[in-house]
Parts: sequence; structure tokens; C-alpha cells
Amino acid sequence: MISKVDSFGTSYSLEKNNEKTPVVFIHGVGLTKEIWYPQINFFKSYTTLTYDLLGHGKTPLKNSKVSFEDFSKQLLRLIRELNFNKIHLVGFSLGALIARHFAYKHHSMLKSLIIHGSIYKRSEEQKRIVLNRLEVAKMNKPASKQSALKRWLSDEYSKKNPDICKKIYSILEKNKRTDFLKCYELFANFIDNDSILKDIYVNTLITTGENDVGSTPEMSRNLSKMIQGSNFIEIKNGKHLCSIECSEDVNIIFKNFIDQNND
Repeated sequence: MISKVDSFGTSYSLEKNNEKTPVVFIHGVGLTKEIWYPQINFFKSYTTLTYDLLGHGKTPLKNSKVSFEDFSKQLLRLIRELNFNKIHLVGFSLGALIARHFAYKHHSMLKSLIIHGSIYKRSEEQKRIVLNRLEVAKMNKPASKQSALKRWLSDEYSKKNPDICKKIYSILEKNKRTDFLKCYELFANFIDNDSILKDIYVNTLITTGENDVGSTPEMSRNLSKMIQGSNFIEIKNGKHLCSIECSEDVNIIFKNFIDQNND
């Protein structure tokens, strides 16, 4: 895939393969658009768009702070510049929170919404753990990245796929530290607003890995109760990056839902 840059500085990759509604993927904190390679390879007959969030990959972050409003504006500007009237939106982790915010603000632009690996109402213990991870990340030591990989992928998968682990580690290592921390702080301190969720009027699918310790199945089940008409599917054997580790199952689940919501 060839990366391009829009007039606002967002680095993106567009695979235009048909006239159907494009599928747009939003990555998680510390990652880049390249993380979606199993989905882009699978959805070859679809028009797909991936992009680097503000402060990630090749997209700069010029503000001293970043907000979900900033991230929603970034996506809105990008799809308007590409002349997309409607999209299927898939958001993962931090990207899932951005997708939720975007759906609340711009539901008329969405044909469907997939919220993948999303947090929802962390317990006090879960809040303590993520804030501790933030403090460890500030030290910028390899242990922070290594522990992330352990949370995101099973030990068995990591042993069998060292090259993929190295690729993900390299993405984490290349982050501009100040920008990454601005985004991680936003994620770590996130507080859910149920009134926003109740105002999402889009056909919505919520998915997460069976073994995801940060974005648990319980969180997703409870989140599904808040978004009108949404469905929840648990990805068997998956951890946080089940879009890579369990890509065959994830891709079929995503495809079935998107196809149901195509004209």
C-alpha cells in the first residue's frame, strides 16, 4: 500500500476497489495504520481506508494536548477530502473510543459501526492498573513495550510468529514519545459518558477477545446494553490484538456485519 497525506497532514492508505461504501479502520494507541494488514489483505474487493492518528506514524500532533474532538475532526476532514458520503467505521482500542465519539457527532455519515476491543467503565482496580502503565510508559523502557505485547498476543502465537512481534515492537519503539504520551494520557484517563452512547443511532457491532484483560468481554457486553440495537460477539481465544492473532475469525465476523449493512 502506498501512503498519501491529506491537506491537513494525515497520512493514509486508500485501496479503492469498488463503488460500495468504503470501510475505514482506526488503530489503537501507540500503533499505526499498518496494524490492519490482515484486514486490508482480506477485504481486497472492498474500498478500504486506513490512516495514522494524530501523533502516530507519519501524522504529526501539533497541539500541546489532544482531545476526542480533535480525533473526530481529523477523520471528518479526511473522509470529506476523499469525497466519501458514508462509511463503514471500524475502531480498535483508542480507535474504538474515537469511533464512538465520531458516531455520536456524525451518525448520518455512517452506514455501520464496529467497536472492537473497547474499554467501558473500568473498575477502580482497572483504573489503577492503566494509570500505572502510563507511569511506566513515561520511563520509556523496553519493559513497557514488552509487557504490552504480552497483553496483546498469546505466548503461543508470539513464539510461532516472532517476525510479527518484532514488527509491532518496532512500531511502538518508533513513536515520538511526547506525542504518544499525550494520546496515552487521554486513553488512560478516559471516563465513559452514557448519554453519548445512548445517542448513537447506527447499526453497531461490538467485539472483543475472549482473553482481553484490558478491554474485557464483560465491558463489551455492558457497552452493548447502552447502544441501542447493538450486538456483541466474543472472539474465541483472542487477546487484545485478536485482529491479528485470530484474523480469520475476526475478518469473517467483520465482513458478515458490513455486508448486512451494505445496500
